Amino acid sequence: MDDVQGLEPQQLGVYFALMEAVSLLQHQVARQLRAEGDLSYVQFEVLARLTTVDGPLTMTQLADGVVYSRSGLTYQAALLEQAGLITRVPSLDDERATLVSLTEAGAALVGRVLPGHVEVIRRLLFEPLSGEDVKQLGDIMPRVRDHMRAQPPRSAAPRKRRREAVPEAAAAPEARTSAALPQQEA
Repeated sequence: MDDVQGLEPQQLGVYFALMEAVSLLQHQVARQLRAEGDLSYVQFEVLARLTTVDGPLTMTQLADGVVYSRSGLTYQAALLEQAGLITRVPSLDDERATLVSLTEAGAALVGRVLPGHVEVIRRLLFEPLSGEDVKQLGDIMPRVRDHMRAQPPRSAAPRKRRREAVPEAAAAPEARTSAALPQQEA
């Protein structure tokens, strides 16, 4: 760790300002979505993404698009399905895939919460920026996002096995004890 070069003061300032701004924006967006639609941000993002496509998306496409874990998205999708906002059906082309579609009720809910969502974003993110600032941010952020997205998607990451994730020394005491005892022949 001693050979890792620290960030320059300006880089560190940009990093902290970005993280704080994102956190503040996410908090206000989450409040608005919960108040106006009883939705989490991830649920809104799933619904909003489905409004922008013709036809269904697979759960993997949604997980990659919303940058959320497969298991977390499965849980959120189940809640949305129970509320009648989406449907999930097995794919006829790929038995491993589940197709997700927006219902009329889901589209109506997006239409109802979207004006308040836009107002929060406009007020918090764009109000303090000039047109030139927005243009520069629009030039910079896609490069940063694309650089980050060039990494394998989270849904493609191999899943850790519980045994591999737990060091042998942390194994259950009885497992360590029984391994140290001589085996009796049957």
